Amino acid sequence: MAEPRRRAREHGIPFDGTPGPFNAITDVPGVEVGYSTLISGDGPLRVGAGPVRTGVTAILPAGRDGIGSAVAAGVHAFNANGEMTGNAWLVETGSLSMPVMITNTHAIGPCHRGVIDWVVANRPDLARGWLLPVVAETWDGYLNDINGAHVTPAHAIAAIDAAVGGPVPEGAVGGGTGMMCYGFKGGSGTASRVVPYGPDTYTVAAFVQANFGRRDELRIAGVPVGRLLADVETDAHGWDGDWAAPPGAGSCIAILATDAPLLPGQCSSLARRAPLGLARTGTTGSHFSGDLVLAFSTANRGALTSAFPTADPTADDYATLRFIPWGRLDAFYEAAVQAVEEAVVNVLTTATSLTGRDNHHAQALPVGQVEQLLSRGSR
Repeated sequence: MAEPRRRAREHGIPFDGTPGPFNAITDVPGVEVGYSTLISGDGPLRVGAGPVRTGVTAILPAGRDGIGSAVAAGVHAFNANGEMTGNAWLVETGSLSMPVMITNTHAIGPCHRGVIDWVVANRPDLARGWLLPVVAETWDGYLNDINGAHVTPAHAIAAIDAAVGGPVPEGAVGGGTGMMCYGFKGGSGTASRVVPYGPDTYTVAAFVQANFGRRDELRIAGVPVGRLLADVETDAHGWDGDWAAPPGAGSCIAILATDAPLLPGQCSSLARRAPLGLARTGTTGSHFSGDLVLAFSTANRGALTSAFPTADPTADDYATLRFIPWGRLDAFYEAAVQAVEEAVVNVLTTATSLTGRDNHHAQALPVGQVEQLLSRGSR
């Protein structure tokens, strides 16, 4: 019988920090997540026909009603062998006003068009100007017919329309459907941390599309489980030097969200901590892994919106931002590192085994064996 797939904490895996109610990016008020998951066909690859193992993820910083209202944001490239559209304008303005879409490497175009189509249909007031959607990717060509045009603008629209708060499905869903992680089945995962600050309490949360890491690198709760599980049957760890990516390649997209009031530069600083969370799970950062991070704060919503100037050249328009002092950000950095680490492990413990193109097989992490290794304190 197949092992039950549960979140990491439900398997007794220990983590630092206190999670929010859902232990998810949706613990940040207003944030919504939606998926389109595409699974069809079996057997030999026929480009354009399948097999299909892919999808689209939509992360809405302020829900559908908040699209067009900018929040503070920043980005970081741990290793830039990847793509995230819209980041030049994001860096220029320090703000984000569109949904964040995550998909496979060759489906960026349809998702970009899908966001535009959604805005044209639902927010024509925003479509009078130009739109610069944010779409990020990781490569799912080991399991998926990545060169087939299977992801369409309609799938991006469906992911936006499906976005909700509350518990977030994890594993082989949305953009993470066809992904690998540390030689096991990868995908989508999330986690959150509560951060007390004086009389207030804030949340820092992470969402990852995990498609990176070599099998032998994997560490969970400090235990080198990847080396100890080296004999687990799977063909995903090999490399034929031709079409397949070498072990460790693949990429990771990490999205950090918080309701703590942060400046754009502080969001960038928060994003720079995400690779430390990835490193806790063992990765050393492959040259062929595009590991990109976007962080946003929902606290000063609307203050950074780039509105056209008024007709009156003497108008005295000002905006005000409230923010955590730089010297008191360490607890938020710590929370980001912890949330990213747990989000990656949640990917591994929730993802189910999947067979894709040319019968390539992605074995799920054997959580029963991991529990035994952790209970023995193997180091």
